[in-house]
Amino acid sequence: MSNTITREEGVEIIISLYRPDSDSHKGQNGKVMVVGGSYLFHAASLWALEVASRIVDMVFYSSVPSNNEIVNKLKEEFRNGIVVPREEIESYIEEADAVLIGPGMERTDETKKLTEGLFKKYPFKKWVVDAGALQMTDPNLIPKNSIITPHHQEFQRMFGVVGTEDTAFEMAKKYNIVVLLKGKEDVVCTSEKCVRVAGGNAGMTKGGTGDVLAGLVTALYAKNDARTSAIGASYLNKLAGDRLFEKQDFMYNASDLSREIPVVYRECLE
Repeated sequence: MSNTITREEGVEIIISLYRPDSDSHKGQNGKVMVVGGSYLFHAASLWALEVASRIVDMVFYSSVPSNNEIVNKLKEEFRNGIVVPREEIESYIEEADAVLIGPGMERTDETKKLTEGLFKKYPFKKWVVDAGALQMTDPNLIPKNSIITPHHQEFQRMFGVVGTEDTAFEMAKKYNIVVLLKGKEDVVCTSEKCVRVAGGNAGMTKGGTGDVLAGLVTALYAKNDARTSAIGASYLNKLAGDRLFEKQDFMYNASDLSREIPVVYRECLE
């Protein structure tokens, strides 16, 4: 059984995260590409975009044309990034420090073709794989050092085994990836060991909280190593949820969670 990180260990991880220098310039503090969304699920990507834009210097976003149009119309929700046409996606992936693929994507052959094609073309990028992309991808094609963020059902669909700490560790070793298995306690496994991150409450079952986590993981991964990014994001996400629960019980949503994360991050540094 792995250890559950303590408050002190969690704060230590947050303190160790990259922080911009006072004399840094635009673009030096991380660029993130988010590939996601669909005509059916357009909000999922927005939550990932929202939290990432609070951390890195630039966020790029690409979806199917109909969803790009929806996001463009929602500028009051997403003013802090660039919407990229699908035909231009590769140039922005090349520019990005980390790429999130999957939030809001449907389980279709199109998702499979796009995801696996990008993995083959950019095997050395920092990838975070979530939701639809997870469920449609051959795990053998996931680039090494990627972070995957499945809940238990997605884990079982992807690997054909029940998601437990033991199986998450096995998959992390087998594919040389970092597994962030979401649950009442998150389990973060590398090829060397696993840790548990406690916290969370009834409000964290709301739709979109996992998309916030995926965006947070990716934003941190832009300037940090995979293990630190996964643990740090899990810790901050749960801490923010617990603080919201203290203030307003379970009555908060994914957007509230995204706004609370910078608050608890700052508290960890004080």
